[in-house]
Amino acid sequence: MVSARMPIWFRFVIVAGLVVLVLGAGLFGYRWYSRPTVLTIAVGSLDREATRLVAALASRLAAVNAPVRLKLVETTSAVDAADLFAAEKVDLAVVRGDVGDLSQAQAVVVLAHAVVLLATPPGSSITDIAGLKRTSVGVIGGEINRKIVNVLSDEYGLARANVTFRNLQPPDARRALDTKEVRAILIVVPLAEKYLALLRGLFLQTPKTAPVLLPIDAAGAIAAKQRAFESFDVPKGTLRGSPPVPSEDITTLRVSFYVVAQKQLSAKVAGGLADALMKARRDLLGELPVLSQMTAPSTDSDAFLPVHPGAAAFYNGTQQSFLDEWGNAIFLAPMILGGLVSVLAAAWKFLRAGDPSKDEHDLDSLYALGARIRTTGAETELSEIEAEIDRVLQAQRTKTAAGDENALDVTTLNVAAHRLQSLIHDRRILLSALPDSSA
Repeated sequence: MVSARMPIWFRFVIVAGLVVLVLGAGLFGYRWYSRPTVLTIAVGSLDREATRLVAALASRLAAVNAPVRLKLVETTSAVDAADLFAAEKVDLAVVRGDVGDLSQAQAVVVLAHAVVLLATPPGSSITDIAGLKRTSVGVIGGEINRKIVNVLSDEYGLARANVTFRNLQPPDARRALDTKEVRAILIVVPLAEKYLALLRGLFLQTPKTAPVLLPIDAAGAIAAKQRAFESFDVPKGTLRGSPPVPSEDITTLRVSFYVVAQKQLSAKVAGGLADALMKARRDLLGELPVLSQMTAPSTDSDAFLPVHPGAAAFYNGTQQSFLDEWGNAIFLAPMILGGLVSVLAAAWKFLRAGDPSKDEHDLDSLYALGARIRTTGAETELSEIEAEIDRVLQAQRTKTAAGDENALDVTTLNVAAHRLQSLIHDRRILLSALPDSSA
Protein backbone atom coordinates (compact mmCIF):
# COMPACT_ATOMS: atom_id res chain seq x y z
CA MET A 1 0.00 0.00 0.00
CA VAL A 2 0.98 3.69 -0.24
CA SER A 3 1.91 3.94 3.47
CA ALA A 4 4.26 0.99 3.09
CA ARG A 5 6.32 2.94 0.57
CA MET A 6 6.53 6.12 2.77
CA PRO A 7 9.69 6.72 4.84
CA ILE A 8 9.14 6.30 8.57
CA TRP A 9 10.16 9.90 9.25
CA PHE A 10 7.56 11.17 6.78
CA ARG A 11 4.81 9.11 8.41
CA PHE A 12 5.90 10.45 11.81
CA VAL A 13 5.69 14.02 10.50
CA ILE A 14 2.16 13.39 9.15
CA VAL A 15 0.95 11.91 12.46
CA ALA A 16 2.59 14.69 14.48
CA GLY A 17 1.05 17.30 12.19
CA LEU A 18 -2.40 15.79 12.61
CA VAL A 19 -1.98 15.74 16.40
CA VAL A 20 -0.90 19.38 16.42
CA LEU A 21 -3.80 20.30 14.15
CA VAL A 22 -6.36 18.55 16.38
CA LEU A 23 -4.88 20.06 19.56
CA GLY A 24 -4.79 23.51 17.96
CA ALA A 25 -8.39 23.22 16.82
CA GLY A 26 -9.40 22.07 20.30
CA LEU A 27 -7.55 24.96 21.96
CA PHE A 28 -9.07 27.45 19.54
CA GLY A 29 -12.53 26.06 20.21
CA TYR A 30 -12.01 26.24 23.97
CA ARG A 31 -10.70 29.82 23.82
CA TRP A 32 -13.61 30.80 21.59
CA TYR A 33 -16.18 29.21 23.90
CA SER A 34 -14.63 30.63 27.11
CA ARG A 35 -13.83 34.13 25.81
CA PRO A 36 -15.37 36.85 28.01
CA THR A 37 -18.34 38.85 26.78
CA VAL A 38 -17.82 42.61 27.12
CA LEU A 39 -20.98 44.67 27.71
CA THR A 40 -21.22 48.45 27.66
CA ILE A 41 -23.02 49.99 30.63
CA ALA A 42 -24.21 53.60 30.91
CA VAL A 43 -24.00 55.04 34.43
CA GLY A 44 -24.18 58.51 35.90
CA SER A 45 -25.08 60.44 39.04
CA LEU A 46 -24.69 63.95 40.41
CA ASP A 47 -21.98 62.94 42.88
CA ARG A 48 -20.39 60.23 40.63
CA GLU A 49 -20.99 57.70 43.41
CA ALA A 50 -22.86 55.36 41.07
CA THR A 51 -19.98 55.53 38.61
CA ARG A 52 -17.47 54.68 41.35
CA LEU A 53 -19.64 51.77 42.47
CA VAL A 54 -20.00 50.28 39.00
CA ALA A 55 -16.30 50.87 38.27
CA ALA A 56 -15.43 48.83 41.36
CA LEU A 57 -17.72 46.02 40.22
CA ALA A 58 -16.21 46.12 36.71
CA SER A 59 -12.67 45.95 38.11
CA ARG A 60 -13.62 42.98 40.26
CA LEU A 61 -15.11 41.11 37.30
CA ALA A 62 -11.88 41.63 35.35
CA ALA A 63 -9.74 40.58 38.33
CA VAL A 64 -11.51 37.22 38.75
CA ASN A 65 -11.68 36.54 34.98
CA ALA A 66 -15.47 36.55 35.00
CA PRO A 67 -17.11 35.36 31.76
CA VAL A 68 -18.86 38.74 31.48
CA ARG A 69 -17.03 42.09 31.68
CA LEU A 70 -18.27 45.67 31.88
CA LYS A 71 -17.15 48.68 29.87
CA LEU A 72 -18.31 51.92 31.47
CA VAL A 73 -19.96 54.72 29.50
CA GLU A 74 -20.08 57.61 31.96
CA THR A 75 -22.93 60.14 31.83
CA THR A 76 -23.84 63.17 33.91
CA SER A 77 -26.95 61.67 35.50
CA ALA A 78 -29.27 58.68 35.60
CA VAL A 79 -31.52 60.57 33.15
CA ASP A 80 -28.78 60.58 30.50
CA ALA A 81 -27.98 56.93 31.22
CA ALA A 82 -31.64 56.02 30.67
CA ASP A 83 -31.69 58.01 27.42
CA LEU A 84 -28.62 56.18 26.08
CA PHE A 85 -30.20 52.86 26.99
CA ALA A 86 -33.52 53.74 25.34
CA ALA A 87 -31.61 54.68 22.16
CA GLU A 88 -29.98 51.18 22.28
CA LYS A 89 -26.49 52.70 22.29
CA VAL A 90 -25.43 50.55 25.25
CA ASP A 91 -26.12 46.98 26.37
CA LEU A 92 -26.78 47.87 30.01
CA ALA A 93 -27.54 50.90 32.14
CA VAL A 94 -27.90 51.90 35.77
CA VAL A 95 -31.35 53.50 35.91
CA ARG A 96 -33.77 54.69 38.52
CA GLY A 97 -37.18 53.09 38.31
CA ASP A 98 -39.06 56.37 37.91
CA VAL A 99 -36.79 57.96 35.28
CA GLY A 100 -36.67 57.57 31.51
CA ASP A 101 -38.16 55.15 28.99
CA LEU A 102 -37.75 51.65 30.41
CA SER A 103 -40.13 49.86 28.06
CA GLN A 104 -37.31 47.76 26.61
CA ALA A 105 -35.52 47.26 29.93
CA GLN A 106 -35.27 44.02 31.87
CA ALA A 107 -33.74 43.96 35.33
CA VAL A 108 -30.56 42.07 36.14
CA VAL A 109 -29.94 43.26 39.72
CA VAL A 110 -31.23 45.91 42.10
CA LEU A 111 -28.15 48.02 42.76
CA ALA A 112 -29.53 50.21 45.56
CA HIS A 113 -32.69 51.73 47.06
CA ALA A 114 -33.22 55.48 47.30
CA VAL A 115 -35.58 56.95 49.90
CA VAL A 116 -37.56 60.18 49.51
CA LEU A 117 -36.65 62.43 52.45
CA LEU A 118 -38.62 65.65 52.92
CA ALA A 119 -36.96 67.66 55.72
CA THR A 120 -37.42 71.05 57.38
CA PRO A 121 -34.92 72.97 59.56
CA PRO A 122 -34.72 72.37 63.33
CA GLY A 123 -37.48 74.16 65.21
CA SER A 124 -39.64 74.57 62.09
CA SER A 125 -43.37 74.73 62.64
CA ILE A 126 -43.88 72.59 59.53
CA THR A 127 -44.39 69.00 60.66
CA ASP A 128 -46.37 67.55 57.76
CA ILE A 129 -46.91 68.13 54.05
CA ALA A 130 -50.04 70.16 54.66
CA GLY A 131 -47.87 72.69 56.50
CA LEU A 132 -45.95 73.45 53.28
CA LYS A 133 -48.81 75.70 52.08
CA ARG A 134 -47.52 78.90 50.41
CA THR A 135 -43.87 77.90 50.87
CA SER A 136 -40.98 77.00 48.57
CA VAL A 137 -39.31 73.58 48.65
CA GLY A 138 -35.73 73.07 47.48
CA VAL A 139 -35.25 69.93 45.36
CA ILE A 140 -31.75 68.43 45.40
CA GLY A 141 -31.08 66.73 42.08
CA GLY A 142 -33.47 68.77 39.98
CA GLU A 143 -34.56 67.00 36.78
CA ILE A 144 -34.17 63.45 38.07
CA ASN A 145 -36.73 64.14 40.83
CA ARG A 146 -39.33 65.78 38.58
CA LYS A 147 -41.66 62.77 38.66
CA ILE A 148 -41.59 62.61 42.46
CA VAL A 149 -42.45 66.32 42.63
CA ASN A 150 -45.36 65.80 40.23
CA VAL A 151 -46.63 62.78 42.14
CA LEU A 152 -46.58 64.62 45.47
CA SER A 153 -48.20 67.70 43.93
CA ASP A 154 -51.02 65.63 42.44
CA GLU A 155 -51.61 63.57 45.57
CA TYR A 156 -51.59 66.47 48.03
CA GLY A 157 -52.82 69.31 45.75
CA LEU A 158 -49.65 71.29 46.35
CA ALA A 159 -50.12 73.45 43.27
CA ARG A 160 -53.45 74.69 44.66
CA ALA A 161 -51.73 75.29 47.98
CA ASN A 162 -49.22 77.57 46.22
CA VAL A 163 -46.28 75.31 47.04
CA THR A 164 -43.39 75.93 44.65
CA PHE A 165 -40.38 73.73 43.98
CA ARG A 166 -36.92 75.09 43.26
CA ASN A 167 -34.05 72.99 41.91
CA LEU A 168 -30.89 73.28 43.99
CA GLN A 169 -27.37 71.94 43.86
CA PRO A 170 -26.07 70.55 47.18
CA PRO A 171 -23.60 73.46 47.74
CA ASP A 172 -26.44 76.00 47.36
CA ALA A 173 -28.98 74.30 49.61
CA ARG A 174 -27.52 75.45 52.94
CA ARG A 175 -27.51 79.11 51.86
CA ALA A 176 -31.07 78.86 50.52
CA LEU A 177 -32.26 77.50 53.88
CA ASP A 178 -30.38 80.12 55.89
CA THR A 179 -31.86 82.95 53.82
CA LYS A 180 -35.31 81.31 53.96
CA GLU A 181 -35.52 81.18 50.17
CA VAL A 182 -36.78 77.64 50.75
CA ARG A 183 -38.52 76.29 53.84
CA ALA A 184 -37.91 72.56 53.22
CA ILE A 185 -35.60 70.25 51.33
CA LEU A 186 -36.57 67.24 49.21
CA ILE A 187 -33.77 64.76 48.55
CA VAL A 188 -33.82 61.17 47.25
CA VAL A 189 -30.84 59.14 48.48
CA PRO A 190 -29.93 55.67 49.79
CA LEU A 191 -29.99 55.34 53.56
CA ALA A 192 -26.20 55.23 53.74
CA GLU A 193 -24.07 57.25 56.14
CA LYS A 194 -22.51 59.32 53.36
CA TYR A 195 -25.91 60.66 52.25
CA LEU A 196 -27.33 61.00 55.74
CA ALA A 197 -24.30 63.13 56.65
CA LEU A 198 -24.97 65.25 53.57
CA LEU A 199 -28.57 65.82 54.70
CA ARG A 200 -27.54 66.68 58.27
CA GLY A 201 -24.95 69.12 56.90
CA LEU A 202 -27.62 71.15 55.13
CA PHE A 203 -29.14 72.31 58.43
CA LEU A 204 -27.76 74.34 61.30
CA GLN A 205 -28.33 72.14 64.34
CA THR A 206 -27.27 71.61 67.94
CA PRO A 207 -27.03 68.51 70.13
CA LYS A 208 -30.63 69.17 71.16
CA THR A 209 -32.04 70.16 67.78
CA ALA A 210 -32.19 68.31 64.49
CA PRO A 211 -33.98 68.45 61.13
CA VAL A 212 -37.59 67.39 61.04
CA LEU A 213 -38.52 64.63 58.59
CA LEU A 214 -42.00 64.99 57.14
CA PRO A 215 -43.99 61.79 56.67
CA ILE A 216 -45.63 60.96 53.32
CA ASP A 217 -48.69 59.29 54.75
CA ALA A 218 -50.18 58.67 51.30
CA ALA A 219 -47.17 56.58 50.25
CA GLY A 220 -49.25 53.41 50.01
CA ALA A 221 -51.83 55.05 47.76
CA ILE A 222 -49.10 56.59 45.60
CA ALA A 223 -47.31 53.25 45.25
CA ALA A 224 -50.55 51.59 44.15
CA LYS A 225 -50.88 54.09 41.29
CA GLN A 226 -47.19 54.64 40.49
CA ARG A 227 -45.57 51.21 40.53
CA ALA A 228 -42.05 52.60 40.28
CA PHE A 229 -42.43 53.57 43.96
CA GLU A 230 -43.10 51.58 47.08
CA SER A 231 -44.15 52.56 50.56
CA PHE A 232 -41.27 52.46 53.03
CA ASP A 233 -40.82 53.19 56.72
CA VAL A 234 -37.71 55.16 57.68
CA PRO A 235 -36.53 53.54 60.94
CA LYS A 236 -36.51 55.44 64.18
CA GLY A 237 -33.14 57.12 64.84
CA THR A 238 -32.00 57.10 61.20
CA LEU A 239 -30.66 60.68 61.29
CA ARG A 240 -29.49 60.64 64.89
CA GLY A 241 -29.51 58.07 67.63
CA SER A 242 -29.74 60.09 70.84
CA PRO A 243 -32.17 61.66 71.06
CA PRO A 244 -33.51 59.67 68.12
CA VAL A 245 -34.36 61.48 64.89
CA PRO A 246 -36.92 60.66 63.75
CA SER A 247 -38.43 59.80 67.11
CA GLU A 248 -40.65 57.16 65.50
CA ASP A 249 -40.71 55.26 62.22
CA ILE A 250 -42.09 57.54 59.51
CA THR A 251 -43.71 56.51 56.25
CA THR A 252 -42.25 57.72 52.97
CA LEU A 253 -41.55 56.53 49.40
CA ARG A 254 -38.72 54.41 48.10
CA VAL A 255 -37.49 53.92 44.54
CA SER A 256 -34.86 51.46 43.28
CA PHE A 257 -31.77 51.76 41.13
CA TYR A 258 -31.50 48.84 38.70
CA VAL A 259 -28.87 47.41 36.41
CA VAL A 260 -31.02 46.77 33.35
CA ALA A 261 -30.30 44.90 30.11
CA GLN A 262 -31.73 45.09 26.63
CA LYS A 263 -34.36 42.43 25.89
CA GLN A 264 -32.26 40.97 23.08
CA LEU A 265 -29.36 40.17 25.40
CA SER A 266 -28.96 36.39 25.46
CA ALA A 267 -30.17 34.48 28.51
CA LYS A 268 -26.77 32.87 28.96
CA VAL A 269 -24.97 36.24 29.09
CA ALA A 270 -27.59 37.81 31.39
CA GLY A 271 -27.42 34.85 33.76
CA GLY A 272 -23.62 34.97 33.77
CA LEU A 273 -23.73 38.71 34.49
CA ALA A 274 -26.12 38.27 37.42
CA ASP A 275 -23.93 35.50 38.83
CA ALA A 276 -20.73 37.55 38.43
CA LEU A 277 -22.24 40.70 39.97
CA MET A 278 -23.54 38.88 43.05
CA LYS A 279 -20.13 37.27 43.59
CA ALA A 280 -18.43 40.66 43.17
CA ARG A 281 -20.88 42.12 45.72
CA ARG A 282 -19.79 39.54 48.27
CA ASP A 283 -16.12 40.31 47.66
CA LEU A 284 -16.51 44.12 47.80
CA LEU A 285 -19.00 44.41 50.65
CA GLY A 286 -16.37 45.28 53.25
CA GLU A 287 -14.94 48.03 51.06
CA LEU A 288 -18.29 49.40 49.81
CA PRO A 289 -20.99 48.96 52.51
CA VAL A 290 -23.64 50.47 50.22
CA LEU A 291 -23.50 47.20 48.28
CA SER A 292 -25.46 45.62 51.14
CA GLN A 293 -28.51 47.06 49.36
CA MET A 294 -27.67 45.19 46.15
CA THR A 295 -30.14 42.34 45.74
CA ALA A 296 -32.09 40.25 43.27
CA PRO A 297 -34.99 41.96 41.50
CA SER A 298 -38.49 40.62 41.85
CA THR A 299 -39.05 37.54 39.71
CA ASP A 300 -42.84 37.84 39.93
CA SER A 301 -44.61 37.96 36.58
CA ASP A 302 -46.33 41.22 37.56
CA ALA A 303 -43.18 43.00 38.82
CA PHE A 304 -42.87 46.68 37.89
CA LEU A 305 -39.67 46.01 35.95
CA PRO A 306 -39.60 42.45 34.55
CA VAL A 307 -36.49 40.47 35.32
CA HIS A 308 -34.41 39.26 32.39
CA PRO A 309 -35.13 35.53 31.76
CA GLY A 310 -31.43 34.69 32.02
CA ALA A 311 -31.11 36.49 35.36
CA ALA A 312 -34.34 34.86 36.57
CA ALA A 313 -32.89 31.43 35.75
CA PHE A 314 -29.84 32.25 37.88
CA TYR A 315 -31.89 33.46 40.85
CA ASN A 316 -34.27 30.50 40.60
CA GLY A 317 -31.44 27.99 40.24
CA THR A 318 -32.64 26.78 36.85
CA GLN A 319 -29.65 27.76 34.71
CA GLN A 320 -28.65 25.17 32.13
CA SER A 321 -25.20 23.60 32.40
CA PHE A 322 -22.98 22.98 29.38
CA LEU A 323 -24.28 19.42 29.08
CA ASP A 324 -27.89 20.57 29.50
CA GLU A 325 -27.43 23.06 26.69
CA TRP A 326 -25.37 20.95 24.29
CA GLY A 327 -26.04 17.37 25.47
CA ASN A 328 -28.56 16.56 22.76
CA ALA A 329 -26.29 17.93 20.06
CA ILE A 330 -23.29 15.98 21.40
CA PHE A 331 -25.34 12.78 21.52
CA LEU A 332 -27.09 13.14 18.17
CA ALA A 333 -24.26 14.62 16.07
CA PRO A 334 -22.23 11.37 15.75
CA MET A 335 -25.37 9.40 14.93
CA ILE A 336 -26.48 11.88 12.30
CA LEU A 337 -22.97 12.13 10.86
CA GLY A 338 -22.61 8.35 10.72
CA GLY A 339 -25.98 7.97 9.03
CA LEU A 340 -25.11 10.69 6.54
CA VAL A 341 -21.80 9.02 5.68
CA SER A 342 -23.62 5.71 5.14
CA VAL A 343 -26.17 7.35 2.85
CA LEU A 344 -23.44 9.09 0.86
CA ALA A 345 -21.47 5.86 0.55
CA ALA A 346 -24.55 3.99 -0.67
CA ALA A 347 -25.31 6.74 -3.17
CA TRP A 348 -21.72 6.71 -4.44
CA LYS A 349 -21.84 2.94 -4.84
CA PHE A 350 -25.12 3.21 -6.70
CA LEU A 351 -23.77 5.89 -9.03
CA ARG A 352 -20.61 3.89 -9.66
CA ALA A 353 -22.43 0.60 -10.24
CA GLY A 354 -22.34 0.92 -14.03
CA ASP A 355 -18.81 2.27 -14.23
CA PRO A 356 -16.85 0.19 -16.79
CA SER A 357 -13.74 0.56 -14.67
CA LYS A 358 -15.41 -1.69 -12.13
CA ASP A 359 -15.74 -4.53 -14.65
CA GLU A 360 -13.51 -7.35 -13.66
CA HIS A 361 -11.90 -7.88 -17.08
CA ASP A 362 -8.79 -9.47 -15.67
CA LEU A 363 -10.80 -12.07 -13.75
CA ASP A 364 -12.79 -12.86 -16.91
CA SER A 365 -9.59 -13.27 -18.85
CA LEU A 366 -8.32 -15.70 -16.24
CA TYR A 367 -11.49 -17.77 -16.54
CA ALA A 368 -11.14 -17.71 -20.35
CA LEU A 369 -7.67 -19.24 -20.08
CA GLY A 370 -9.23 -22.42 -18.70
CA ALA A 371 -10.78 -23.21 -22.09
CA ARG A 372 -7.46 -22.59 -23.85
CA ILE A 373 -5.63 -24.87 -21.41
CA ARG A 374 -8.07 -27.71 -22.04
CA THR A 375 -7.73 -27.48 -25.83
CA THR A 376 -4.07 -26.67 -26.29
CA GLY A 377 -1.88 -29.32 -27.84
CA ALA A 378 1.56 -27.75 -27.31
CA GLU A 379 3.79 -27.39 -24.30
CA THR A 380 4.98 -24.00 -25.52
CA GLU A 381 1.43 -22.61 -25.45
CA LEU A 382 1.04 -23.77 -21.85
CA SER A 383 4.18 -21.82 -20.97
CA GLU A 384 2.73 -18.72 -22.66
CA ILE A 385 -0.49 -19.16 -20.67
CA GLU A 386 1.52 -19.32 -17.42
CA ALA A 387 3.32 -16.11 -18.37
CA GLU A 388 -0.03 -14.44 -19.06
CA ILE A 389 -1.35 -15.55 -15.67
CA ASP A 390 1.76 -14.07 -14.05
CA ARG A 391 1.18 -10.74 -15.82
CA VAL A 392 -2.44 -10.57 -14.62
CA LEU A 393 -1.42 -11.38 -11.05
CA GLN A 394 1.39 -8.80 -11.12
CA ALA A 395 -0.94 -6.12 -12.49
CA GLN A 396 -3.48 -6.77 -9.77
CA ARG A 397 -0.78 -6.69 -7.10
CA THR A 398 0.34 -3.30 -8.36
CA LYS A 399 -3.23 -1.97 -8.24
CA THR A 400 -3.68 -3.25 -4.69
CA ALA A 401 -0.42 -1.62 -3.56
CA ALA A 402 -1.54 1.67 -5.11
CA GLY A 403 -4.88 1.53 -3.30
CA ASP A 404 -6.89 1.19 -6.51
CA GLU A 405 -10.48 0.47 -5.52
CA ASN A 406 -10.93 -1.51 -8.75
CA ALA A 407 -8.28 -4.05 -7.75
CA LEU A 408 -9.60 -7.61 -7.53
CA ASP A 409 -9.85 -9.41 -4.25
CA VAL A 410 -6.60 -11.29 -3.46
CA THR A 411 -8.41 -14.43 -2.35
CA THR A 412 -10.43 -14.56 -5.58
CA LEU A 413 -7.26 -14.20 -7.65
CA ASN A 414 -5.45 -16.89 -5.71
CA VAL A 415 -8.35 -19.32 -6.12
CA ALA A 416 -8.55 -18.64 -9.88
CA ALA A 417 -4.77 -18.89 -10.32
CA HIS A 418 -4.62 -22.14 -8.33
CA ARG A 419 -7.42 -23.58 -10.46
CA LEU A 420 -5.61 -22.66 -13.68
CA GLN A 421 -2.31 -24.05 -12.42
CA SER A 422 -4.01 -27.36 -11.67
CA LEU A 423 -5.44 -27.43 -15.19
CA ILE A 424 -2.00 -26.69 -16.68
CA HIS A 425 -0.44 -29.43 -14.59
CA ASP A 426 -3.09 -31.94 -15.66
CA ARG A 427 -2.75 -30.86 -19.32
CA ARG A 428 1.01 -31.30 -19.23
CA ILE A 429 0.61 -34.84 -17.89
CA LEU A 430 -1.91 -35.57 -20.61
CA LEU A 431 0.31 -34.14 -23.38
CA SER A 432 3.34 -36.07 -22.15
CA ALA A 433 1.38 -39.32 -22.44
CA LEU A 434 0.47 -38.77 -26.11
CA PRO A 435 2.59 -40.60 -28.72
CA ASP A 436 3.52 -37.41 -30.57
CA SER A 437 4.14 -35.28 -27.46
CA SER A 438 7.84 -35.00 -28.37
CA ALA A 439 6.87 -33.13 -31.52
